[in-house]
This record gives sequence, C-alpha cells and structure tokens, in this order.
Amino acid sequence: MSAPITRATVLGTGSWGTTFAAVLADAGREVTLWGRRAAVCEQITNEHRNEEYLPGLRLPESIRATTDAAAALRGADLVAVAVPSQSARATLEPLAGLIEPHTVVVSLMKGVELSSDRRMSELIGEALGVPVERIAVVSGPNLAREIAAHQPTATVVASTSESTAQRVAMACASQYFRPYTNTDVVGVELCGAVKNVIAVAVGIAQGSGFGHNTMATVITRGLVEITRLGLALGADAETFAGLAGMGDLVATCVSPLSRNHTLGVHIGEGMTLDQAIAATGGTAEGVKSSASVLELAGKVGVEMPITAAVVALLHQGLPVEDMAQLLLARPRKAEGV
Repeated sequence: MSAPITRATVLGTGSWGTTFAAVLADAGREVTLWGRRAAVCEQITNEHRNEEYLPGLRLPESIRATTDAAAALRGADLVAVAVPSQSARATLEPLAGLIEPHTVVVSLMKGVELSSDRRMSELIGEALGVPVERIAVVSGPNLAREIAAHQPTATVVASTSESTAQRVAMACASQYFRPYTNTDVVGVELCGAVKNVIAVAVGIAQGSGFGHNTMATVITRGLVEITRLGLALGADAETFAGLAGMGDLVATCVSPLSRNHTLGVHIGEGMTLDQAIAATGGTAEGVKSSASVLELAGKVGVEMPITAAVVALLHQGLPVEDMAQLLLARPRKAEGV
C-alpha cells in the first residue's frame, strides 16, 4: 500500500465539507479547508466554529481555513471535494494545475451533472485531470450535523483501486466514524444521487399529509428505481442493500436534517419551488439532479416513475395533489419487475 495520508484539504466550507474536515482532523490528519467567503474561513480558523452551517458546534482547533486555493492544495495527500454538484466543474477546472501528482481526490458530492450526465467521480477526473485509480467516493447515511456532534455512523469509501479505498478509509477512520471499502463506484454514486430525488418525493408525501404507509411505499419502490438504474449501468446488486444504498436512502428520506426531505415537505405543504428552496436553506441536490437522473435513465431504457413524478412536479408544473394519483394509476405488475 502507498504511504499513509497525513495532509488533507477539503474544498467547500458548507455543512458536509466542514464536517468531513472535522472527521479527518479527529482521525489525526493535518486539515485545511478552502472556501470563497473570507468571513466563514476566518471564523473556522480563529473561533473554531462555522455558525452558518453547523451552529452551536465546536470544530477541532487544528483545522485551518483559507480562500487561497493554491495555499490550501499545496502538499495535500488527499483533496476532498464538497461543493454543489451542478457547479463542481466550474469550480474545479481552474484548480487542475494545483493538484499534486500523488494526490488522492475524494468526492463528497452526490449528483449527476445536468449538462453531461456524468457521475461526480467522472466529473472530477475530467475537471482535474486525475486518473481513475486516484479517485474515491465517500457515501452513506452521513447526515452532517449528527457526525459533527460525534454521533456514531458508518460510511462507504469506494474506488476502482482497492489500495486507494483503503488509504482513504484509514485517513478518516475514528472512534465515531467507521468507513467500509467498496470497489463498486458506479453503484455507490448512483445510490447517493438518486436517493436525494426519492427523499424529495417522501417529503412531498409527508407534507401532503400522508402517513408512514405511503412514505414506506415510496422509500421501498424508490430503492427499486435506484437498483434498476444501477444494474443497467453495471453496478453490483449487493451495493443497494448496504450503507450507500438502503442505509443512506432511509437516513435521507426520514430525517428532518435532510435538506432534500425538508424541501419536499415544504412543497407538499403548498410552497412553490423557489419558496421551498429559500425556506430549506443550503443546497438540496435532488432538485437539479432529478432531471439529470431521469435523462440518464432514459438513455439506458430504465423506467423510473417516482423520479419522473418528481421532475414533473418540480420542473413541469404537475400539481402536488396529482402526484399520488399519477403513481397509483400505473399498470399493476409483479413486485420484482
């Protein structure tokens, strides 16, 4: 195995980027955060807080934050990317020349790029010019605030290179954060992208006044959609029953800490999309990813009725009250089909 990771940089000072920086610091790494807003970076460095995204929680004192990308990336053994998926390419391309030749790049993002249907690991490879064997993906039931509060959780570190996955897992393992490795990058990334869409649908159902039977139905059939798309793209069936699949899906669909679920609730209660985005705060990746996921499914001939209903509601003017009937009116068939 290659040398252990000692210096890490996280791109993005939002809730998940800041939290993962804390995870790395607690695991003994030297960590630098990079962000665009000087006030946020100064608060992280000087006060060990990020009140906008993780209010009331104290960060490890060893973390430093800067708006200087060159300084942040210099000498980093690991670079974790935690920026909004739809702006990731524009953010990363100017940084390509700053990545060290040995650096492992880790995607913390969950989505499919609208313009290209690329998964985030593919986007990273193109934008930064990093070979696939030096790219990893972290995904699982990882609600940022719970992890930042040191509540125990597990995650999946996926890479086509088992050695890379092991190095990243070792770099972030701590008493409260347990990483498992996987080589099924396609399956892990699709779980992370599509579960956000399903979480929006579950939130809409809850906000519309439906109960746990309806929510359980949407979650379960949502997992069918994720699995169907993943298998069509060459993923491993076992991934969908694991932490990156069912684990992340359940956490995202039922927790009020999930922005995608919360946005769906607001929509179900009668808000417009713009109102729901403003009320939710932060980025709900499922809003934009829903369209790119549905487009990707169409290209490989996979039917995804829940995803299609979310797209119709968010982007095509389908009334909330018509969503349930749209799904229930579908032809009856065997469950496993």
